[in-house]
Amino acid sequence: MIHLIDNIRKTRTYVLNSVKDLSLEKLNIIPHGFNNNIFWNIGHLVASQQAICYIRPGLKPALPEETFKKFAAGTKPEAFFQSDEEDEIKKLLFSALDQLERDFQQNAFKDFSPWTTRTGLEMANINDALVYMHFHEGLHTGVISAMKKLVQK
Repeated sequence: MIHLIDNIRKTRTYVLNSVKDLSLEKLNIIPHGFNNNIFWNIGHLVASQQAICYIRPGLKPALPEETFKKFAAGTKPEAFFQSDEEDEIKKLLFSALDQLERDFQQNAFKDFSPWTTRTGLEMANINDALVYMHFHEGLHTGVISAMKKLVQK
C-alpha cells in the first residue's frame, strides 16, 4: 500500500507544479459558480487526508485543528489566504503524507473503525481509505485545473 501513498505524493507534486505560475491573488480568486478557490482546494487535500485516514476511523489526526477547520469538507474561504499560509499548506501536503506513511508502516491503523462515505463507499480499513483518497485527490485535481483556466482569463 506504500505505492498508493507514493502515487498521492506524485499527484500532489503535479498539482503544485500546475499552479506554481499563479500569483497568491489568483490562488485566492473564487471563480464564478464556485464557492471556494484553488488555495482552498489544495488545503482541502490535506484536511481530507486527515478526515479519511484518521478522524473518521477514530484516530488522532496529525494536523493542527485550526488548519483542519479552514479546509474541511463543507467549509469555504473566510478570508484572503496569506503567503505564510501558502507556505504552510505546501509543506503539509507532503509532511502529512510522510506521517501517514510512517503510521502505516508502524501499523497505527490496526484499530481502524469502518465508516461509509457520503456516496455509499465502505471504508473497512486503511487500504480502502488510501484507494478512496486517490479518487478524492483526482476530483480536486480536476477542480483545480478548471479553476486555473478561469482565473487566467
